[in-house]
Amino acid sequence: MKISSRQLIFSLYLFFDLSLKTFTAHMAMAQNQTVPINVDVGVVLNMDNSLGKMGLSCISMALSNLYASNSHYRTRLVLHTRDAKGDDIGAAAAALDLLKNVEVKAIIGPQCSMQANFLIALGDKAQVPIISFSATRPLSSIRRPYFIRVTQKDSSQVNAISAIVKAFGWREVVPIYVHNEFGEGIIPFLTDALENVNARVPYRSVIPSMATDDQIVAELYKLMTMQTRVFIVHMLTSLGSRLFTKAKLLGMMSENYAWIITDGITNEINSMDTSVIESMLGVIGVKPYVPKTKELHEFTTQCQRSNLTLNPELNIYGLWAYDSATALAMAIEKARLTNDEFQMSNVPRNATDLERFGISKDGPELLQALSNTAFKGLSGNFQLLDGQLQSSLYEIVNLVGHGARAVGYWTKETGIVKELNSSNTKTYSSSKNKFGSIIWPGDTTSPPKGWVIPTNGKILRIGVPVKDGYTEFLQVSWNSASNSTEVKGYCKDVFDAVMAKLPYGIPYEYIPFATSDHKSAGSYNDLVYQVYLGNYDGAVGDVTIVASRSQYVDFTLPYTESGVSMIVPIKNNKGKNAWAFLKPLSWELWLTSFCSFVFIGFLIWLFEHRINEDFRGPPLHQVGMIFWFAFSTMVFAQKDKIISNLARFVLIIWLFVVLILAQIYTASLTSMLTVQQQQPTITDINQLLKKKEYVGYLQGSFVYDLLKRMNFDESRLVQYRSLEELDTLFSKGSGNGGIAAAFDEKPYTKLFLAKYCSKYTMVEPTYKTDGFAFVFPIGSPLVPDVSRAILNVTEGEKMTEIERTWFWEKTRCPDSSMSLSSNNNSLGLESFWGLFLIAGIAAVSALIIYVILFLHEHWNVLRCSDPDSSIWSKIVKLLRCFDNKDLSSHTFRNIGLTERNICGGNCRERLEKVSSHGNFPQTPQSLSLNTSPHTNYPPSPTFSTRIEQCLSPLQVEVNPVKNGMTNLQAETVHVVEPEIELVNPNQDLHDCRIHK
Repeated sequence: MKISSRQLIFSLYLFFDLSLKTFTAHMAMAQNQTVPINVDVGVVLNMDNSLGKMGLSCISMALSNLYASNSHYRTRLVLHTRDAKGDDIGAAAAALDLLKNVEVKAIIGPQCSMQANFLIALGDKAQVPIISFSATRPLSSIRRPYFIRVTQKDSSQVNAISAIVKAFGWREVVPIYVHNEFGEGIIPFLTDALENVNARVPYRSVIPSMATDDQIVAELYKLMTMQTRVFIVHMLTSLGSRLFTKAKLLGMMSENYAWIITDGITNEINSMDTSVIESMLGVIGVKPYVPKTKELHEFTTQCQRSNLTLNPELNIYGLWAYDSATALAMAIEKARLTNDEFQMSNVPRNATDLERFGISKDGPELLQALSNTAFKGLSGNFQLLDGQLQSSLYEIVNLVGHGARAVGYWTKETGIVKELNSSNTKTYSSSKNKFGSIIWPGDTTSPPKGWVIPTNGKILRIGVPVKDGYTEFLQVSWNSASNSTEVKGYCKDVFDAVMAKLPYGIPYEYIPFATSDHKSAGSYNDLVYQVYLGNYDGAVGDVTIVASRSQYVDFTLPYTESGVSMIVPIKNNKGKNAWAFLKPLSWELWLTSFCSFVFIGFLIWLFEHRINEDFRGPPLHQVGMIFWFAFSTMVFAQKDKIISNLARFVLIIWLFVVLILAQIYTASLTSMLTVQQQQPTITDINQLLKKKEYVGYLQGSFVYDLLKRMNFDESRLVQYRSLEELDTLFSKGSGNGGIAAAFDEKPYTKLFLAKYCSKYTMVEPTYKTDGFAFVFPIGSPLVPDVSRAILNVTEGEKMTEIERTWFWEKTRCPDSSMSLSSNNNSLGLESFWGLFLIAGIAAVSALIIYVILFLHEHWNVLRCSDPDSSIWSKIVKLLRCFDNKDLSSHTFRNIGLTERNICGGNCRERLEKVSSHGNFPQTPQSLSLNTSPHTNYPPSPTFSTRIEQCLSPLQVEVNPVKNGMTNLQAETVHVVEPEIELVNPNQDLHDCRIHK
């Protein structure tokens, strides 16, 4: 087909037009991808100081490094810098200009905490984030959502500081801070942290921000006159440098001083003059820990190579500025912000400039992006929580040489640690052993004690009471020639020993609490109140810890035992009770013992009656034998031979019981007779109140108030001054100008009873008190140290030595202070029922065994009895068998036939009848006579002797001469194993069949 030229031209036109549009579109797209979006950001800093210059330099370098390594970012931050001019108004004006005229999306700044409040309010109104890397003052509790703090607030370091104070045992700390919002913001948090470690803040040293050198020196002089030597300095570097320079000139950077600086100065140590650092040698500082990373090293090198006058010595504030700019740039990129204009609200015509700016539409989105931004920055891990940079690790440094050296670290979890590694324990530690080597002010390695005598030359004035009696505890004497006083006694020696145990020396002197004529100036309460008034720095003596006194003074730990007891005379009851020997045992125990003696005696007679001649005879003799043998065991005087094993068994158990009873009775009787001679005249305080007796108390003692609270009439309370006077009052008696009882503290009571141990005694109960202690003003740092020293003295040999010096010779009398009671102390059956139970079980068991054996041996008596016979007749037969000797026992082996017991009944009579016939029955089937072969027996007569029971197995020894058996050549006749069945026990012998 033929194409015309017109068509060809039109086709070429369409092709080129389409290609041009496509090329234009691609060029526009490429241009859109390569051209970044500029986002305006404001910077408000003090450009006339090093911190502002360093911050701006670090911000610029952060953006340059970030975009160089991330060229694909579609956004770029454009910095609009404004000078805050070092005051609040300048910062506010700069921020207002940026919000109204530039409409910035965020502001980095302000630099100072004092400038922050107004800028934060503007940021909340415009919904523009305010990011500060150096405003550390704690803000109000009201949350400011658009304020981002990329730094550590001052309150986060107070726990690290308090851990240092606790580690070295400092009890008082004086904070020195600048008089502005920056200095005052940390104080409430610091005092709370110090209170948690039992450290007190006796004074706050406030220095004006524009203080002159004379003002600084005057304040330091005031601190020198105080006792506290631990100072915490919280101020900016410019004022802190002047403070330490003047402290060095005044000698306050010497031994015994401890200085701690907060991170406000520690963070800028490297930028301070060498002369200032030399005046701060030995100072301890805290600052946030910065890990030593490769990125930090490279940035430090970059700063050194840049050689910019705007970049002075780099510190952590520069790192935080670097991380702040990086985080903001990353958040803006993440939020994909554009440079849209602010949304203007309805502004009235008469509105001020503060109201003539709009609201950023991108503010909430940017704030959310910032909160979710996390990365590894130069200062450490960057992560925000509630608008606050998170970090819980602080480095503790010691200023030595020309810089700071790390001596430890503090974390919330582990407390103080020497090094950061994985082997650290998870337990919290505040031990000074966790620190590295520290050089303290004065070039010493010994930690300061934190408290010394003031430099004005004052020594401690220790008040001592003046008293007439009980001089063993304290005695004050005057030397008129030298116009001096001498103090001695137990309390004084203890105080001297305690003060010698303190780790630091304290000069002190004893001042008598006396009038001009050397008499006591008042009671112990008055002496304690003088310490409260400041007339004395402390009080030493026999001063008791009482609740009312503790309201206005502090007491150390007590160094004596405590308690108030009643002393009464002893009445002598010797020889007034003829029946005293019965009192050791109660009547129940006496009755039980008597019945047990009789029962045991009866059992021994029962077991021995059939086999022991000593337990046989007339009835009265046997009854007497029962009682004699039973009660002779009480004194182990029994001489009768015991044969039965059952009797021996019972007797062994019974002798054990008797031994214990005898020993207990002897001890109880001895104790009772002794106590009986020491019975108190009064055993209960109610007796004194009921009888309205006169009661004594030591002059000036708090016991007077105690007795009044116990409802004693004041008119019946008599005071005494010495041991001798108390003895005199007791001798007079209550109705003759004396007393019936006295109340005093245990140390005095023991001393009195030691001297008059045979006349008086101490009666319970003891009323609780806390013993003697030393007195100091409330809040005195000496109290904890002296208390610890008291423990060291009382637990060692020194206390024993002091007590031996003052009380040994006077306390050799036997202790009569044991508690006495008017109650009956007799021993009851409840204390010994176990012994009687053991003896009873043994006796009853032996009796059962004996009865079983006896019945088994004489069962034929019951078996051969007439079935119609009564039970009583059977029992009588058994008793007759029991009454006869048991010739089967080894004790009767050599007894003649006449002494033979043949199966109960009157067997001796039957044998005599047999022997009177001169012959024995010949019953070969049942009776075998072992005689000589030459023996001839006559015919057997009828055996007509009446028997009552059958023969048991027997062996008969026959005396042939006695029985007329002259023809017998053998001496014995044996009846071998006869068995006789009794058909009718009332018939003659022939009715009882005898079987072999």
